[in-house]
Amino acid sequence: MRAFFNLAVAAATALVSQTLALPIVVSPGTAGDLIITKENTINGTASPNTDSPDSVANPLKVSLVNNFGGGQLNAYVTGQDPSGSLVMLGTDGKWYRPDPQGSSVPVEINASIAIPMKGKGEATEFNLPDYISSGRIWVAEGKLKFFTVVAGDGSAQLVEPSAANPKDPSAAVNWGFVELTNTEKGGIYANISFVDFVGLVMGMSLTIGDGTKQTVKGLGQGAIDAICKELKTQAGTDSQPWDELCVTDAGGKSLRVVSPNLYLSTNAAAMETYYDAYIEQVWAKYASTDLTINTQADAGKVACRVSGDTLTCAGDNRGYRRPTVADIWGCNSGAFEIRESDNAVHRAVVPRLCAAFYRTTLLAEGGALQPSLQADSYYKADPTSHYSRIVHAHELDGKGYTFSYDDVNPDGENEAGVVSGMSPQTLEITVGGFSS
Repeated sequence: MRAFFNLAVAAATALVSQTLALPIVVSPGTAGDLIITKENTINGTASPNTDSPDSVANPLKVSLVNNFGGGQLNAYVTGQDPSGSLVMLGTDGKWYRPDPQGSSVPVEINASIAIPMKGKGEATEFNLPDYISSGRIWVAEGKLKFFTVVAGDGSAQLVEPSAANPKDPSAAVNWGFVELTNTEKGGIYANISFVDFVGLVMGMSLTIGDGTKQTVKGLGQGAIDAICKELKTQAGTDSQPWDELCVTDAGGKSLRVVSPNLYLSTNAAAMETYYDAYIEQVWAKYASTDLTINTQADAGKVACRVSGDTLTCAGDNRGYRRPTVADIWGCNSGAFEIRESDNAVHRAVVPRLCAAFYRTTLLAEGGALQPSLQADSYYKADPTSHYSRIVHAHELDGKGYTFSYDDVNPDGENEAGVVSGMSPQTLEITVGGFSS
């Protein structure tokens, strides 16, 4: 369904390899350079639902605090309303519903959807006029370009800026986002995510109906340049291309840092043997001793043992073959793919097993029980994700997803940058980072 627009896979790979440098240098293109994947799209209904109301009894107030000090900031809101219709927040405070009008070629959205933020030290406030799912609040230094197109199943599709494509029309813009879902029955769930990339620094606070306030501070000011510097040092230490995770504009300005998972999507051969020796050691150890996975669910603790090329866990409907580096960094392919037919044990083991590989804790003291080790034990042995190690080190409170299962922790500990609750009142986003 999600085909590449005007660009075959081979051509896309060639394009990226030509653009890769130390670091990656962007070269923004046009609609013809878009690469459309599930990572940068939202699907809606075949036709916009214009009958959906633009007001609810308890709208969510958003407050954007400018602590950036750079160029003009603009905010955007994208997502789906309760009917499944694609929505973007217009400058008039109402939902704008993108409609590709049958076009199979991406059409740029030229509606008034860029909400200008006030200057440094000031707050820009607005209400979301309805509940929202798969939502993002984007903030950019400058303006972003969004597109709409008809997907293969006939539904309307929103094409968002892509951090993976150095020729994306918005590639030279410094931007970031907060993800959120806010529903009547489930309340709000919002997070700061570095799973795919680190961009414009943001932190957030949520006030819910009982007056409770939750805060995730995110990265510190100046974190992008510091992260790139440390990745360059790491590349010099182990001769791996960590410095190629950094993305700059043509003038050398740091824009963002892409995750290893996103980097591999454009340079699949990079670091392909990075985990090989570690996997061999893991397989050897757990061929003669149990690896115990605490499912933190009804199944409790399950014992796993290696036999041949497969790790098998008690009560699991299928085993786990040796993972590749792409499996480990993506946590959603190969050994860590979750199928519709998988049982509850398998669905609980996958995130915990992948997190243990990702953080390189399986051979650490106490690593035979997962999860059990505290955060100060993560990323201590090579090979590991030095991207996550460095990004977490620059988080002011140690919270913020750096891979998809960063919420896997021992009971009572939390690495994820999440705020949530019922009857949300105000979501405050600090753009530019919290002051020290």
